[in-house]
Amino acid sequence: MNALRKMDSDLGEMMRAKLSGFVAVLRDNGFVIGLAETRDALGVMSGASAARPSQFRPALRALFCSRQSDWQKFDEIFDAWWTGRGMKSATRMSGAPQKAPNGLQAVAAGNRGLGDNQNADHVQRGEGSEESEVGQSKREGASRTELLTKTDFRHLTDPDDLAAAHDLAARLARRMRARLTRRMRARHTGQRLDLRRTIHKSVAHGGTPIDLVHRRRKDKPLRLVVLLDASGSMNLYSAVFLRFMHGVLDAFRQAEAFIFHTRLIHVSPALRERDPERAMQRMSLIAEGVGGGTRIGDSLATFNRWHAKRCIHSRTCVMIVSDGYDTGPSSILAGEMKVLRQRCRRIVWLNPMIGWQDYAPEAAGMKAALSYVDLFAPAHNVESLVALEPYLARI
Repeated sequence: MNALRKMDSDLGEMMRAKLSGFVAVLRDNGFVIGLAETRDALGVMSGASAARPSQFRPALRALFCSRQSDWQKFDEIFDAWWTGRGMKSATRMSGAPQKAPNGLQAVAAGNRGLGDNQNADHVQRGEGSEESEVGQSKREGASRTELLTKTDFRHLTDPDDLAAAHDLAARLARRMRARLTRRMRARHTGQRLDLRRTIHKSVAHGGTPIDLVHRRRKDKPLRLVVLLDASGSMNLYSAVFLRFMHGVLDAFRQAEAFIFHTRLIHVSPALRERDPERAMQRMSLIAEGVGGGTRIGDSLATFNRWHAKRCIHSRTCVMIVSDGYDTGPSSILAGEMKVLRQRCRRIVWLNPMIGWQDYAPEAAGMKAALSYVDLFAPAHNVESLVALEPYLARI
Protein backbone atom coordinates (compact mmCIF):
# COMPACT_ATOMS: atom_id res chain seq x y z
CA MET A 1 0.00 0.00 0.00
CA ASN A 2 2.80 2.40 0.89
CA ALA A 3 4.51 1.56 -2.39
CA LEU A 4 1.32 2.46 -4.30
CA ARG A 5 1.01 5.75 -2.43
CA LYS A 6 4.65 6.58 -3.20
CA MET A 7 4.07 5.75 -6.86
CA ASP A 8 1.01 8.02 -7.00
CA SER A 9 2.97 10.81 -5.30
CA ASP A 10 5.86 10.50 -7.74
CA LEU A 11 3.46 10.46 -10.67
CA GLY A 12 1.70 13.58 -9.38
CA GLU A 13 5.01 15.40 -8.93
CA MET A 14 6.07 14.46 -12.45
CA MET A 15 2.80 15.73 -13.92
CA ARG A 16 3.12 19.02 -12.01
CA ALA A 17 6.64 19.50 -13.34
CA LYS A 18 5.46 18.66 -16.85
CA LEU A 19 2.60 21.14 -16.61
CA SER A 20 4.91 23.84 -15.22
CA GLY A 21 7.21 23.44 -18.21
CA PHE A 22 4.25 23.56 -20.59
CA VAL A 23 3.01 26.83 -19.06
CA ALA A 24 6.52 28.31 -19.40
CA VAL A 25 6.62 27.41 -23.12
CA LEU A 26 3.17 28.96 -23.68
CA ARG A 27 4.27 32.16 -21.97
CA ASP A 28 7.38 32.27 -24.18
CA ASN A 29 5.00 32.18 -27.15
CA GLY A 30 2.93 35.15 -25.97
CA PHE A 31 0.16 33.46 -23.95
CA VAL A 32 -1.12 35.50 -21.00
CA ILE A 33 -1.32 32.91 -18.20
CA GLY A 34 -1.62 33.82 -14.53
CA LEU A 35 -1.58 31.91 -11.27
CA ALA A 36 -5.35 31.33 -11.35
CA GLU A 37 -5.23 29.57 -14.72
CA THR A 38 -2.25 27.47 -13.63
CA ARG A 39 -4.00 26.47 -10.41
CA ASP A 40 -7.13 25.42 -12.32
CA ALA A 41 -5.00 23.43 -14.74
CA LEU A 42 -3.44 21.57 -11.81
CA GLY A 43 -6.94 20.67 -10.69
CA VAL A 44 -7.70 19.28 -14.13
CA MET A 45 -4.45 17.30 -14.17
CA SER A 46 -5.16 15.74 -10.77
CA GLY A 47 -8.38 14.16 -12.00
CA ALA A 48 -9.00 11.02 -14.01
CA SER A 49 -8.69 13.00 -17.23
CA ALA A 50 -4.91 13.15 -16.75
CA ALA A 51 -4.52 9.61 -18.03
CA ARG A 52 -4.14 10.67 -21.68
CA PRO A 53 -3.25 14.06 -23.21
CA SER A 54 -6.23 13.91 -25.57
CA GLN A 55 -8.55 13.90 -22.55
CA PHE A 56 -7.27 17.08 -20.90
CA ARG A 57 -6.38 18.98 -24.10
CA PRO A 58 -9.83 20.72 -24.38
CA ALA A 59 -9.75 21.86 -20.75
CA LEU A 60 -6.23 23.29 -21.01
CA ARG A 61 -7.07 24.97 -24.31
CA ALA A 62 -10.09 26.69 -22.77
CA LEU A 63 -8.09 27.77 -19.72
CA PHE A 64 -4.99 29.09 -21.50
CA CYS A 65 -6.33 30.56 -24.76
CA SER A 66 -7.72 34.08 -24.38
CA ARG A 67 -7.18 35.39 -27.95
CA GLN A 68 -7.60 34.11 -31.47
CA SER A 69 -3.82 33.92 -31.96
CA ASP A 70 -3.59 31.68 -28.86
CA TRP A 71 -6.12 29.23 -30.29
CA GLN A 72 -4.18 29.09 -33.56
CA LYS A 73 -0.90 28.20 -31.84
CA PHE A 74 -2.11 26.03 -28.97
CA ASP A 75 -2.54 22.65 -30.69
CA GLU A 76 0.91 22.67 -32.28
CA ILE A 77 2.63 23.53 -29.00
CA PHE A 78 0.48 21.02 -27.09
CA ASP A 79 1.31 18.18 -29.47
CA ALA A 80 5.01 18.98 -29.34
CA TRP A 81 5.10 19.09 -25.54
CA TRP A 82 2.78 16.24 -24.58
CA THR A 83 3.06 13.82 -27.53
CA GLY A 84 6.35 14.77 -29.24
CA ARG A 85 4.67 15.47 -32.60
CA GLY A 86 5.89 18.56 -34.46
CA MET A 87 8.70 19.06 -31.94
CA LYS A 88 11.02 20.76 -34.42
CA SER A 89 8.56 23.48 -35.43
CA ALA A 90 7.41 24.05 -31.86
CA THR A 91 11.00 24.53 -30.77
CA ARG A 92 11.36 27.31 -33.34
CA MET A 93 8.22 28.95 -32.02
CA SER A 94 9.16 28.79 -28.38
CA GLY A 95 12.79 29.80 -28.68
CA ALA A 96 14.70 29.04 -25.50
CA PRO A 97 12.20 28.26 -22.72
CA GLN A 98 14.74 28.95 -19.99
CA LYS A 99 15.13 32.57 -21.15
CA ALA A 100 12.75 35.48 -20.88
CA PRO A 101 10.65 36.25 -23.99
CA ASN A 102 11.94 38.83 -26.39
CA GLY A 103 10.81 42.43 -26.36
CA LEU A 104 7.75 42.12 -28.59
CA GLN A 105 6.62 38.87 -26.93
CA ALA A 106 6.76 40.68 -23.60
CA VAL A 107 3.84 42.86 -24.68
CA ALA A 108 1.64 39.86 -24.15
CA ALA A 109 3.55 38.23 -21.33
CA GLY A 110 3.89 41.39 -19.25
CA ASN A 111 7.20 40.24 -17.84
CA ARG A 112 9.22 43.36 -18.60
CA GLY A 113 9.31 45.99 -15.85
CA LEU A 114 9.75 49.71 -16.36
CA GLY A 115 13.17 51.03 -15.54
CA ASP A 116 15.11 47.86 -16.43
CA ASN A 117 18.68 49.06 -16.78
CA GLN A 118 20.14 45.75 -17.96
CA ASN A 119 20.19 46.86 -21.57
CA ALA A 120 22.67 46.32 -24.36
CA ASP A 121 24.44 49.57 -25.15
CA HIS A 122 25.50 48.74 -28.70
CA VAL A 123 24.69 46.35 -31.52
CA GLN A 124 28.05 44.92 -32.51
CA ARG A 125 28.84 43.43 -35.90
CA GLY A 126 31.81 41.14 -36.22
CA GLU A 127 34.02 41.24 -39.29
CA GLY A 128 32.93 37.77 -40.33
CA SER A 129 29.25 38.41 -39.65
CA GLU A 130 28.12 37.39 -43.14
CA GLU A 131 29.91 34.04 -42.93
CA SER A 132 28.73 33.39 -39.39
CA GLU A 133 25.12 34.08 -40.35
CA VAL A 134 25.19 31.24 -42.87
CA GLY A 135 23.48 28.27 -41.32
CA GLN A 136 22.20 30.14 -38.27
CA SER A 137 18.84 28.93 -37.01
CA LYS A 138 15.70 31.02 -36.66
CA ARG A 139 16.30 30.88 -32.94
CA GLU A 140 19.51 32.88 -33.41
CA GLY A 141 17.62 35.31 -35.62
CA ALA A 142 15.18 35.85 -32.78
CA SER A 143 18.12 36.59 -30.49
CA ARG A 144 19.24 39.25 -32.97
CA THR A 145 15.82 40.87 -32.79
CA GLU A 146 15.91 40.73 -29.00
CA LEU A 147 19.29 42.48 -29.03
CA LEU A 148 17.84 45.25 -31.19
CA THR A 149 14.98 45.77 -28.75
CA LYS A 150 17.52 46.35 -25.95
CA THR A 151 19.86 48.65 -27.87
CA ASP A 152 19.82 52.37 -27.14
CA PHE A 153 18.47 54.28 -30.16
CA ARG A 154 21.46 56.62 -30.16
CA HIS A 155 23.76 53.69 -30.97
CA LEU A 156 21.80 52.50 -34.01
CA THR A 157 24.11 53.86 -36.71
CA ASP A 158 23.85 50.98 -39.18
CA PRO A 159 21.05 51.73 -41.70
CA ASP A 160 19.72 48.16 -41.52
CA ASP A 161 19.55 48.26 -37.72
CA LEU A 162 17.88 51.66 -37.77
CA ALA A 163 15.31 50.49 -40.32
CA ALA A 164 14.63 47.40 -38.19
CA ALA A 165 14.11 49.58 -35.11
CA HIS A 166 11.70 51.80 -37.06
CA ASP A 167 9.76 48.73 -38.13
CA LEU A 168 9.65 47.35 -34.59
CA ALA A 169 8.38 50.68 -33.24
CA ALA A 170 5.61 50.85 -35.85
CA ARG A 171 4.59 47.22 -35.25
CA LEU A 172 4.56 47.80 -31.50
CA ALA A 173 2.19 50.76 -31.90
CA ARG A 174 -0.21 48.63 -33.95
CA ARG A 175 -0.06 45.79 -31.41
CA MET A 176 -0.76 48.21 -28.57
CA ARG A 177 -3.81 49.56 -30.34
CA ALA A 178 -5.13 46.06 -31.07
CA ARG A 179 -4.76 44.95 -27.46
CA LEU A 180 -5.93 48.14 -25.75
CA THR A 181 -9.05 48.77 -27.85
CA ARG A 182 -10.23 45.15 -27.97
CA ARG A 183 -10.07 44.46 -24.25
CA MET A 184 -13.41 43.45 -22.83
CA ARG A 185 -14.97 44.01 -19.44
CA ALA A 186 -16.59 41.13 -17.56
CA ARG A 187 -20.37 41.54 -17.24
CA HIS A 188 -23.22 39.28 -16.08
CA THR A 189 -25.08 40.09 -19.29
CA GLY A 190 -23.79 40.75 -22.77
CA GLN A 191 -23.48 39.42 -26.28
CA ARG A 192 -20.32 37.37 -25.88
CA LEU A 193 -19.57 34.69 -23.30
CA ASP A 194 -16.28 35.01 -21.42
CA LEU A 195 -15.33 31.34 -21.64
CA ARG A 196 -12.16 31.52 -19.55
CA ARG A 197 -13.80 33.27 -16.59
CA THR A 198 -16.88 31.03 -16.85
CA ILE A 199 -14.73 27.90 -16.62
CA HIS A 200 -12.82 29.41 -13.72
CA LYS A 201 -16.04 30.01 -11.80
CA SER A 202 -17.34 26.52 -12.65
CA VAL A 203 -14.53 24.87 -10.65
CA ALA A 204 -16.36 25.75 -7.43
CA HIS A 205 -19.43 23.86 -8.73
CA GLY A 206 -17.63 20.71 -9.79
CA GLY A 207 -17.18 21.85 -13.36
CA THR A 208 -20.81 22.79 -13.98
CA PRO A 209 -21.01 26.27 -15.59
CA ILE A 210 -23.71 27.73 -13.35
CA ASP A 211 -22.38 31.30 -13.20
CA LEU A 212 -22.02 32.60 -16.75
CA VAL A 213 -19.75 35.59 -17.29
CA HIS A 214 -20.20 37.75 -20.39
CA ARG A 215 -18.09 40.40 -22.06
CA ARG A 216 -18.72 43.76 -23.60
CA ARG A 217 -16.48 46.47 -24.94
CA LYS A 218 -15.29 49.26 -22.70
CA ASP A 219 -17.57 52.27 -22.85
CA LYS A 220 -14.92 54.86 -23.67
CA PRO A 221 -11.64 53.82 -25.33
CA LEU A 222 -8.27 55.13 -24.28
CA ARG A 223 -7.15 58.25 -26.12
CA LEU A 224 -3.47 58.98 -26.58
CA VAL A 225 -2.03 62.47 -27.06
CA VAL A 226 1.70 62.36 -27.85
CA LEU A 227 3.92 65.44 -27.59
CA LEU A 228 7.41 64.84 -28.96
CA ASP A 229 10.39 67.05 -28.20
CA ALA A 230 12.11 67.61 -31.58
CA SER A 231 14.86 69.91 -30.35
CA GLY A 232 18.55 69.43 -31.06
CA SER A 233 19.22 67.48 -27.84
CA MET A 234 16.62 64.88 -28.91
CA ASN A 235 17.89 64.41 -32.47
CA LEU A 236 19.23 60.91 -31.81
CA TYR A 237 15.82 59.69 -30.64
CA SER A 238 13.22 61.74 -32.51
CA ALA A 239 13.45 59.75 -35.78
CA VAL A 240 12.46 56.47 -34.10
CA PHE A 241 9.72 58.17 -32.11
CA LEU A 242 8.29 59.71 -35.26
CA ARG A 243 7.87 56.20 -36.65
CA PHE A 244 6.29 55.11 -33.37
CA MET A 245 3.94 58.09 -33.53
CA HIS A 246 3.10 57.22 -37.12
CA GLY A 247 2.14 53.74 -35.97
CA VAL A 248 0.04 55.20 -33.16
CA LEU A 249 -1.82 57.59 -35.45
CA ASP A 250 -2.29 54.88 -38.06
CA ALA A 251 -3.62 52.38 -35.51
CA PHE A 252 -5.44 54.33 -32.80
CA ARG A 253 -8.72 55.87 -33.81
CA GLN A 254 -8.48 58.32 -30.94
CA ALA A 255 -4.97 59.76 -30.97
CA GLU A 256 -3.34 63.10 -31.62
CA ALA A 257 0.31 63.96 -32.19
CA PHE A 258 2.32 67.15 -31.75
CA ILE A 259 5.98 68.02 -31.95
CA PHE A 260 7.58 70.95 -30.21
CA HIS A 261 10.87 72.80 -30.01
CA THR A 262 10.54 76.59 -29.65
CA ARG A 263 6.89 76.28 -30.68
CA LEU A 264 4.17 73.61 -30.86
CA ILE A 265 3.18 72.01 -34.17
CA HIS A 266 0.14 69.79 -34.76
CA VAL A 267 1.33 66.90 -36.96
CA SER A 268 -1.56 64.42 -36.79
CA PRO A 269 -2.74 65.01 -40.40
CA ALA A 270 0.74 64.32 -41.76
CA LEU A 271 1.26 61.19 -39.66
CA ARG A 272 -2.07 59.72 -40.74
CA GLU A 273 -0.58 59.10 -44.17
CA ARG A 274 -0.54 55.32 -44.59
CA ASP A 275 2.83 55.38 -46.37
CA PRO A 276 5.57 56.01 -43.75
CA GLU A 277 7.94 57.63 -46.24
CA ARG A 278 5.30 60.04 -47.50
CA ALA A 279 4.34 60.83 -43.92
CA MET A 280 7.95 61.72 -43.11
CA GLN A 281 8.15 63.94 -46.20
CA ARG A 282 5.05 65.85 -45.11
CA MET A 283 6.55 66.13 -41.63
CA SER A 284 9.71 67.75 -43.00
CA LEU A 285 7.61 70.41 -44.70
CA ILE A 286 5.47 71.10 -41.64
CA ALA A 287 8.15 71.06 -38.93
CA GLU A 288 10.24 74.01 -40.06
CA GLY A 289 12.93 74.87 -37.53
CA VAL A 290 13.11 71.43 -35.92
CA GLY A 291 16.40 70.83 -34.15
CA GLY A 292 16.75 74.18 -32.41
CA GLY A 293 16.19 75.05 -28.77
CA THR A 294 13.38 73.90 -26.50
CA ARG A 295 10.63 75.90 -24.84
CA ILE A 296 8.55 73.19 -23.22
CA GLY A 297 6.52 75.54 -21.01
CA ASP A 298 5.51 77.81 -23.89
CA SER A 299 4.63 74.81 -26.06
CA LEU A 300 2.42 73.35 -23.33
CA ALA A 301 0.76 76.74 -22.92
CA THR A 302 -0.14 76.68 -26.62
CA PHE A 303 -1.50 73.16 -26.27
CA ASN A 304 -3.59 73.99 -23.19
CA ARG A 305 -5.05 77.10 -24.79
CA TRP A 306 -5.79 75.94 -28.34
CA HIS A 307 -5.89 72.12 -28.42
CA ALA A 308 -6.63 70.61 -25.01
CA LYS A 309 -10.40 71.10 -25.09
CA ARG A 310 -10.64 69.28 -28.43
CA CYS A 311 -8.09 66.53 -27.72
CA ILE A 312 -8.68 65.54 -24.10
CA HIS A 313 -11.53 63.61 -22.48
CA SER A 314 -11.85 61.62 -19.24
CA ARG A 315 -9.77 58.66 -20.44
CA THR A 316 -6.93 60.56 -22.11
CA CYS A 317 -3.29 59.77 -21.49
CA VAL A 318 -0.92 62.59 -22.44
CA MET A 319 2.49 61.20 -23.35
CA ILE A 320 5.37 63.71 -23.35
CA VAL A 321 8.63 62.49 -24.88
CA SER A 322 11.44 64.84 -23.86
CA ASP A 323 14.75 65.03 -22.04
CA GLY A 324 13.34 67.88 -19.92
CA TYR A 325 15.84 70.56 -20.95
CA ASP A 326 13.76 73.76 -21.13
CA THR A 327 15.32 77.08 -22.08
CA GLY A 328 12.32 78.97 -20.69
CA PRO A 329 11.49 79.70 -17.03
CA SER A 330 10.73 76.54 -15.06
CA SER A 331 7.80 78.32 -13.37
CA ILE A 332 5.95 78.48 -16.69
CA LEU A 333 6.47 74.74 -17.25
CA ALA A 334 5.24 73.94 -13.73
CA GLY A 335 2.13 76.09 -14.17
CA GLU A 336 1.20 74.56 -17.53
CA MET A 337 1.81 71.03 -16.22
CA LYS A 338 -0.60 71.77 -13.36
CA VAL A 339 -3.29 72.91 -15.81
CA LEU A 340 -2.72 69.86 -18.01
CA ARG A 341 -2.86 67.53 -15.00
CA GLN A 342 -6.32 68.82 -14.10
CA ARG A 343 -7.63 68.07 -17.59
CA CYS A 344 -6.42 64.55 -18.40
CA ARG A 345 -6.51 61.09 -16.80
CA ARG A 346 -2.77 60.40 -16.79
CA ILE A 347 0.47 62.12 -17.76
CA VAL A 348 3.32 59.88 -18.88
CA TRP A 349 6.74 61.48 -19.32
CA LEU A 350 9.18 59.41 -21.35
CA ASN A 351 12.78 60.51 -20.99
CA PRO A 352 15.46 58.68 -23.06
CA MET A 353 18.13 59.72 -20.57
CA ILE A 354 16.66 57.52 -17.83
CA GLY A 355 18.26 54.60 -19.64
CA TRP A 356 21.70 56.20 -19.31
CA GLN A 357 23.93 55.11 -16.48
CA ASP A 358 23.87 57.33 -13.36
CA TYR A 359 21.19 59.63 -14.78
CA ALA A 360 19.34 61.86 -12.31
CA PRO A 361 16.62 64.43 -13.21
CA GLU A 362 18.66 67.51 -12.30
CA ALA A 363 17.43 69.85 -15.07
CA ALA A 364 15.25 72.63 -13.66
CA GLY A 365 12.48 71.99 -16.18
CA MET A 366 12.41 68.28 -15.42
CA LYS A 367 12.29 68.91 -11.68
CA ALA A 368 9.42 71.36 -12.13
CA ALA A 369 7.36 68.87 -14.15
CA LEU A 370 7.91 65.71 -12.09
CA SER A 371 5.37 66.46 -9.37
CA TYR A 372 2.58 66.41 -11.99
CA VAL A 373 3.70 63.23 -13.76
CA ASP A 374 2.00 59.88 -13.12
CA LEU A 375 4.66 57.78 -14.81
CA PHE A 376 8.29 58.81 -15.38
CA ALA A 377 9.80 56.10 -17.56
CA PRO A 378 12.71 55.41 -19.92
CA ALA A 379 12.29 55.65 -23.69
CA HIS A 380 15.74 54.85 -25.04
CA ASN A 381 15.01 51.53 -26.79
CA VAL A 382 12.16 49.39 -28.12
CA GLU A 383 11.97 47.35 -24.93
CA SER A 384 11.16 50.45 -22.87
CA LEU A 385 8.28 51.20 -25.26
CA VAL A 386 7.04 47.62 -24.88
CA ALA A 387 6.79 48.10 -21.11
CA LEU A 388 4.25 50.91 -21.60
CA GLU A 389 1.42 48.66 -22.75
CA PRO A 390 0.60 47.03 -19.37
CA TYR A 391 0.47 50.51 -17.78
CA LEU A 392 -1.78 51.96 -20.50
CA ALA A 393 -4.07 48.93 -20.25
CA ARG A 394 -4.87 49.80 -16.63
CA ILE A 395 -5.99 53.36 -17.38
